[in-house]
Amino acid sequence: MTAKDVRVKLVTEIRDADRKEEITMSEPGQYFSRGETEVVKFTEHPEEGEPVNTMVTVKPGHVSIKRTGGVDMRQVFQKQLETENIYHHTYGDFHMKTFTDQIEYRSLEEASRGRLFISYQMTLNHEVTQRHRLTLIIEEESE
Repeated sequence: MTAKDVRVKLVTEIRDADRKEEITMSEPGQYFSRGETEVVKFTEHPEEGEPVNTMVTVKPGHVSIKRTGGVDMRQVFQKQLETENIYHHTYGDFHMKTFTDQIEYRSLEEASRGRLFISYQMTLNHEVTQRHRLTLIIEEESE
């Protein structure tokens, strides 16, 4: 198993009919790889609320993002498939449906800068559907 200290940059774009929101954050993290599975772990520190521990697992054709702490959820992305999960938040539980349009991944094993890009549509509580684009950039921390 390979383990490395990395710098993680996460950019999330959310669009609905009339607005676009972009959230960018950068945190130290860790990268692990074993066989065809790669994992990135980091802790998000939102301006409001508790820290959120995030674990991104990438396998061929499959990405899962698990968050615990301030929020509790596991989201699964598989190209051209719809997945469902429950998002547990301080303000209550939300039902989430995710339809993944596209997944692109460049491994940290192949380049000094890894990149995960996911474009998906998410429907919250069967009501609002928003387009999301998530870009996760992983760079090795220089010694």
